[in-house]
Amino acid sequence: MNDQATQDAAQKSGHKLTGRVVSDKMNKTVTVLVERRVRHPLYGKIVTRSHKYHAHDEGNECKAGDLVEIEATRKLSKTKAFRVSKVLEKVRAE
Repeated sequence: MNDQATQDAAQKSGHKLTGRVVSDKMNKTVTVLVERRVRHPLYGKIVTRSHKYHAHDEGNECKAGDLVEIEATRKLSKTKAFRVSKVLEKVRAE
């Protein structure tokens, strides 16, 4: 029963999205591009929709090109309401 309660709390903790970091020029903030594929309501064609979110990156560890998971949190600034929960894939340094 305890495990179920902790899983429920984790699911309610926030909205999670996966996206690619497109900018890391700000201090402790990254811009994450989240893309989703939806079917057009009239024509039925699959269309790619995208949205950019500002996410808090406490350690400045994310670089442009990294694949990250972000989760909703309280408002941290005017445009920032997400934080980076984990880095799924690092970009190769060449």
